[in-house]
Amino acid sequence: MKQIHYNIIMREIKMMKKTTYLINAARGPLVDEKALVRALQERWIAGAALDVYENEPDLTPGLAELDNVIIVPHIGSASIATRTKMSTMAATNLVAGLNGKVPPNLVNKEVLQEKLLHFPKN
Repeated sequence: MKQIHYNIIMREIKMMKKTTYLINAARGPLVDEKALVRALQERWIAGAALDVYENEPDLTPGLAELDNVIIVPHIGSASIATRTKMSTMAATNLVAGLNGKVPPNLVNKEVLQEKLLHFPKN
């Protein structure tokens, strides 16, 4: 997989509204955390919520001390209820696909092209 590094840097953060909450649950290196720490310290944005970090498992200095950031481990969704729901959704999508139907939880419906799908036709 291609490494993504710093799609959100100081310039992008400064363009955000002061009421913005930056959420990164994708990949740690997407956000320049040094720039984020400064933005949060100086209240350029309202806050941040992170479950991935630039240099996991180490946190960028200053990040954990801020009162306007929520930091959770990447396994924050590892509850019985969440994993049960995830399993049910996956099974529902699989059954729909096997029955030639569009999976109900398809993320990018707009890019669905019937000719590219190989669902069996009834």
